[in-house]
Amino acid sequence: MSLRVTFLGTSGAIPTTTRNTSAVFVQREGDRFLFDCGEGTQRQMMRFNTGFTIDHVFLTHTHGDHVLGLPGLLQTLDFNDREEPLAIHTPYGTRKLVERLTRVTGASPSYAVRVNEVHPGDTVLDSGEYTVEAFETDHRARSVGYALVEEDRKGRFDRERAEELGVPVGPAFSKLHNGEPVELDDGSVVQPEQVVGEPRPGRTVVYTGDTRPTGATVETADGADLLIHDATFAEDRAERAGMTGHSTAKQAAELANRADVKRLALTHVSSRYAGRESVIQREAREVFPEAFLPDDGDDLEVPYPSD
Repeated sequence: MSLRVTFLGTSGAIPTTTRNTSAVFVQREGDRFLFDCGEGTQRQMMRFNTGFTIDHVFLTHTHGDHVLGLPGLLQTLDFNDREEPLAIHTPYGTRKLVERLTRVTGASPSYAVRVNEVHPGDTVLDSGEYTVEAFETDHRARSVGYALVEEDRKGRFDRERAEELGVPVGPAFSKLHNGEPVELDDGSVVQPEQVVGEPRPGRTVVYTGDTRPTGATVETADGADLLIHDATFAEDRAERAGMTGHSTAKQAAELANRADVKRLALTHVSSRYAGRESVIQREAREVFPEAFLPDDGDDLEVPYPSD
């Protein structure tokens, strides 16, 4: 089952000629989500072929570089005759601001737009196969991060062992794999645990938005397959990062080590590093070798953990 991340905007508060403001598109099979929606996000979606078929927008906070793309995107969806409702999730205390933003042109979309306030610890979305959880971040505004967490997968079915036990090929295999015992013709019963291995972990993708390093991020990202973390500044601006509610690339890498994540994507890079962004990646990799700085438009397929 595919889980793909497209980096639509990786710049900090000010866009550059090569990096747009914050937006991350995530597709899990037929489900498509947008995390933050900076100015120009709809054009990035067209440029990088993500399409506009999204059902949920998750905002980490309401600073302009994370939300100013909403009015244009909502209008385009309206022009495209959208009928399905759209859910926008935003940190607690910011609903009215976001609702005003959806009507900034003086007209409301013809489709339903639901604005939902979230608190750290909330399960924002539960599909049965995965959840999107909100967690606490530390910025200069009401803010949250989000974690997409898949449920465990079924253990591997040992067909050879099942046949040795006399289980007939066919529907009985599916019953066992679904956790149901099977009675054989001789009256003996084969239990699922005899032929099905331990549950296998799903995947976890964590997106912080703008934040200082926090223990909540470490806890949420524990063992995550991908952590997308604020890396606004290089270490020479560490004091500035703390004052403005951001992280350095080194701090993000240190956090990734503590959380034992598999990969770290560095994002929200300050425009002061335009043309020399490699310093951000270099500083992070000195601490966490699996760190990388995506360009706008980069696609990343998140694989299942090794079985």
